[in-house]
Amino acid sequence: MSSAYIIASVTVTNPEQYEDYRRLSTQAMQVHGAEVCVRGGRVEVLEGDWNPGRTVVLKFPTMEAARAFYESAEYQQAKAARLGAAVMRMVCVEGI
Repeated sequence: MSSAYIIASVTVTNPEQYEDYRRLSTQAMQVHGAEVCVRGGRVEVLEGDWNPGRTVVLKFPTMEAARAFYESAEYQQAKAARLGAAVMRMVCVEGI
């Protein structure tokens, strides 16, 4: 069975307001059983010109579980709190 990963690259524009998003998204992760693999650690570019900034990687047991987290009422509340505080780029990737 394959896992699924939500990978996000975040540019924080309002750190104070972003703390509300962090708090609410943490609650959503806990409710939906996300395994936090990476959350804002140091980024070092090894090749190319990509600089993803703040990076988050969450692991879920399936693509369906990752989608359920993203579409949940809990995460939608977090997204609303993030408006104006950050630019989010997010993908869901099937893995092993």
